[in-house]
Amino acid sequence: MHYVIHCLDHPGAVEKRLSHYEAHKTYLGAAALKTVISGPLLADDEATMIGSCFVVEAASLAEVEAFNQADPFFKAGLWANISIRPFSKRVDNRT
Repeated sequence: MHYVIHCLDHPGAVEKRLSHYEAHKTYLGAAALKTVISGPLLADDEATMIGSCFVVEAASLAEVEAFNQADPFFKAGLWANISIRPFSKRVDNRT
């Protein structure tokens, strides 16, 4: 099953995000859970990072929640809001 993880940072948290960015990338690279696609959410200026979005593949919601809670960004208290939802992928135009 696919899941979407949508996280919004606390306001003004760009420096906190950047200080934990390498640990976050290392964590994603080593995670047992398969990340299908991920990246930062951006403000209207299309440059300032304000959150994170992931599409992951996992056996259960509990597995995704554990994955999210082990993320260095979560542990640092970066995210003000987190939404995790099952996702039924119908179209995938990536090559």
